Amino acid sequence: MTKEELIKKLQDIEWEDFEVKKASSELPKNIWDTVSAFSNTAGGWIVLGVSQIGKKFEVTGVNNPEKIEQNFTNTIRAEKFNVKIAFTVKKYNFGDKSVILFYIPLSDKKPVYYGSQVNTFIRSGSGDQRATKDEIDAMYRNQSFGTITEGIIQDSNISWLDDNSLLQYREYIQRNNPEHSYNKFSKVEFLSKLRILVNENITYSGLLFFGIGDRIQSIFSDFRIDYFEIPGTSYSDASTRYLFRLPEQENIWQYYFAIYNRLSRQIELPFRLNPDGTSSTVYPYLEAIREALVNLLQHTDYFSKMRPRVRVFFDRIEFFNPGALPKPLDSLMREDISLPRNSIIAKLFRVANLSENGGYGFNKMNQNWKKFNDTFPEYYSDIDYFKVVFSTVKEPNMMLLDSNEGEFVVNDKIKNNAPKIGQAGGQTGSQTGGQTGGQTGGQAGGQTGGQTGGQAGGQTGGQAGGQTGGQTGGQTGGQASKYRLPTKRQLQVMLLINNNVFISRNELAKILGINESAVQKHIEILKNKRLIERVGGTFGGQWKILVNIDRINSN
Repeated sequence: MTKEELIKKLQDIEWEDFEVKKASSELPKNIWDTVSAFSNTAGGWIVLGVSQIGKKFEVTGVNNPEKIEQNFTNTIRAEKFNVKIAFTVKKYNFGDKSVILFYIPLSDKKPVYYGSQVNTFIRSGSGDQRATKDEIDAMYRNQSFGTITEGIIQDSNISWLDDNSLLQYREYIQRNNPEHSYNKFSKVEFLSKLRILVNENITYSGLLFFGIGDRIQSIFSDFRIDYFEIPGTSYSDASTRYLFRLPEQENIWQYYFAIYNRLSRQIELPFRLNPDGTSSTVYPYLEAIREALVNLLQHTDYFSKMRPRVRVFFDRIEFFNPGALPKPLDSLMREDISLPRNSIIAKLFRVANLSENGGYGFNKMNQNWKKFNDTFPEYYSDIDYFKVVFSTVKEPNMMLLDSNEGEFVVNDKIKNNAPKIGQAGGQTGSQTGGQTGGQTGGQAGGQTGGQTGGQAGGQTGGQAGGQTGGQTGGQTGGQASKYRLPTKRQLQVMLLINNNVFISRNELAKILGINESAVQKHIEILKNKRLIERVGGTFGGQWKILVNIDRINSN
C-alpha cells in the first residue's frame, strides 16, 4: 500500500512524522535511535509490523504484540533514557496481522539520549541522524530558552555601553513613541527599567544591543551579523562571491539600521500619493522585510558558533538565524505565540515601535509580502536554526504574442495612455518622430506626408510609446495602429535585469535556458529599441532600464 493508503487505514492518527519497522518477533535494535530523534526534533510515530520497500508499504504484522509492547514500555520506564518520555500506544489489526504504534512527543528537555550523550539523534528528512556536538550544545542552551541573555555579566558596568548608540535610541523613541513614560527617565533609570543595567552590571542582552564593539567581542568572540548582496541565484552561478558585504557595526542597534537601509534599496517601491497630496512612505512589503529583520535580531542564539545573516540573491532575500524555534513551526504559525529567545532585546525593539510583540509575526509577513508579488515567504526550521526566504521575482502581467518581431496591435487604451510607457520612449519618439517624420514626410511625401510626419509624427511617437515615432515617423503616418514592443523573451530579459542590474549574460542564459549568443542578440535589440543601456564596462558596470517596466506590463 502507499503512504496515503496506510494513513487512510489509520485515520485517527495525526501524522506529523512516522517511521515503520518490521519487528516481526522483537524490538528492532535501532528503535531507540528513533525514540531519541523524535524526542529531539518534532515528535512522531513509530509503526511496528509494517515494512517499506521504496514508496510502498506492506503490513507484515508482529507475532507477539503484547510482549513487544511490554519490552518497549519496560525500557522506557527503566530510566535507560536521560529524561522521562511520555509515549502513547495504539494497536490495529489488519485481518490476522497486528500493528503497534508508539507516539513519541517532542521533549522540552532536550537533548534526549539512550545510555550516553553520544547516542543523541535527530530526524533529518525521514531518517535518524546522530547529532553533532554543536547541535547538542544548542539543545542545552534551548533548555534555558528566553532566559540566558537576561543574565548579568559579572564585573561589567555602564561604561561598557556605547553612548552614541544609547543617545540615538532615546532620540528615536522620543520621535516615534513620544508618549512613552520611559522618555522622562534619567540615563540610569532608563537602563534599569529596560533591564540593560541590573545591580550596576550589564546584562548580556544590554551588551549585545548597546555595547561597545570591543566589549561585545570580549564576551561573544565572533559577534557579527552578516549581510551579503550576491549577483546570482546562488554562489555557484554568481560572477563574484558578493558585490557588497556590510562592514562590522558596533552592536545590534547599529546593525539594524545598516541592514534595513540596504534592504530597503532591494525592494522596488512605487511612488504613491496620500489623499492629502503628500508622498506615501508606507509599503506593506517593506514592513514584511522589517519584521523578518527584527525577528532575526531578537530570536538569534548569540551563543551559537553560527552567525546570523541576511543574503540578498537575484531572486530572493534570505534571513537566517542560529537557534531552534521554541515549539514546532506549524504550532507557532497557527497561534503566533509570544516566546522570544531574547526577551530584553524583543522589548527594546517594541519600545521603539519597531516590533508589535514578542511573537514571530508570521501572519504579518505573509499578508504584507503577498501584496508584493502574490507569494508567501517560505519558512525552514531545524534543530539549531531558523530561516525565512522571500521570493523577489515578479511575474509579468502583460499579455504577449509569440512573435519574433514584437509587433502588437495597439488598442484604444494603449493609444490614449502610451506616453506612460516610458520617459525615454516618449521623449525619443516625440523628438525623433517629430524631426525625422517632418523631414522625411516634408521632403519625400509632399504636403500630405509633411503634415503627417511633421504634425502627427511627434504625436504618434508620444502616443505609440516612442517606437513608431522614432523608427517609422513619417513613413507610417496614418498606420499608427501598430508599434513595436519587446517580445516575450525580450521582456523576460528586461524583468531579470530590472531585478538585478548587475546580472551577467551568463546568468541570464542559465536562467532563461538559452545560450549566451541568443542572450546577446536580445540585448542588442533592446539597446537598439532604447529600452536598456549598459552603464560602465563589462566588469564593474551595470544595466539601466530606460522605460518604466511596470507600465509596460500593465498595458
